[in-house]
Amino acid sequence: MRHVLTLQTEPSAEHQLVLITGPSGAGRSTAIHALEDLGFEVIDNLPLSLVPRLIDGPSLGRPIALGLDVRNRDFNTTALIELIDTLTRDPRVGLELIYLDCDSSELIRRYSQTRRRHPLAPLETPTEGIAREIDLLAPVRVRADHLIDTTEMSPHDLKAEIGKWFDQTKSTHMAVSVQSFSYKRGLPRGLDMVFDCRFLANPYWQADLRDKDGRDPAVTAHIEADPRFVDFFLRLQGLVLMLLPAHLAEGKAHLSIGFGCTAGQHRSVAVAEKLGKVLAEAGWPVSKRHRELERKAAHMPALGSR
Repeated sequence: MRHVLTLQTEPSAEHQLVLITGPSGAGRSTAIHALEDLGFEVIDNLPLSLVPRLIDGPSLGRPIALGLDVRNRDFNTTALIELIDTLTRDPRVGLELIYLDCDSSELIRRYSQTRRRHPLAPLETPTEGIAREIDLLAPVRVRADHLIDTTEMSPHDLKAEIGKWFDQTKSTHMAVSVQSFSYKRGLPRGLDMVFDCRFLANPYWQADLRDKDGRDPAVTAHIEADPRFVDFFLRLQGLVLMLLPAHLAEGKAHLSIGFGCTAGQHRSVAVAEKLGKVLAEAGWPVSKRHRELERKAAHMPALGSR
C-alpha cells in the first residue's frame, strides 16, 4: 500500500505538528525538505524529551515538522509512542505522523550506493542495521496517519506525494499524473488506470529511432503512423475526460494513469506525453513521470531497448 490516511488534524488546534519517521534511507530528509518548501517550520532530530517544550511555547503561526529517527539522542520506540499518545490527547495540538516505508532490499541498494554506515550497525554491514531498525520501528509504523512506501519513488515522486497531502495552497481541482513504464519491471505502485501500448508500432525496430525516446518528434510520428493509433487515442482521450469529473465528484484528490510498453522508452512515453498535453489543455493539473527514462539517466549509461 502506498499510503494510508486515517486521521486529520483539528484546524482549530493551536499547534499543527507533523512527525516524520521511518527506517534510515527511506527518504526522511527529502520529506523534511519538501515540508520546509511548503512553509513548515522544520526541526530535524530534536531530542524526544524536548518536543513538549515546543507545545508549551507560543504558537509559531505555521505548522511544525519534526524529523525523528534512531539517530535522535534519546530515541527509543517506547518513548516515541508515549510522545505520540501525549500529543494526541493534548487539545492544543493537531498531530499527524508520517511513516516512510521501504523494502529492505531497496534500502540495502541505497546504502551500497552511498557507502554510508548504518546508525544501528556502524561496525557491521548495513543489512544487519536495516533489519534491526525495521523491527525496532514496527510498533511506530502501525500508528502512522500517512504510510508512504518509497521503494519505487524518486525524490521528485516523494516531494509530490508530500505536497499532495500537505500543500494548503493547492487548488481543490483533482491532480492527475501520467506515467510511462516498462512491463519488464512491473507496474508502478499506486496506479488507478493502466493502458497497454505494446500493440502499437515499435520504433525500436527502426535503427535511426532506437536510441531516441517517445518525446522525440520522429518517434512520435512513427507511432502515430500506426493505423490503429488514431482510433485508440480518441477512445482513450474520451474515456479519461469522461472519468475524471466522476472521480472528482467522488472526492478523489489525485488520479494516476499508467502507460506500459516493452521497455518504457518509446510507445508508453509518447502516449503519456500526448495525453498529458490533452489533459493540461482541458484545465486539469497534470504531472508526468517516465520511470524507465529516469532510471536510465540516474543509474546507467544509454542502452538500446524497446
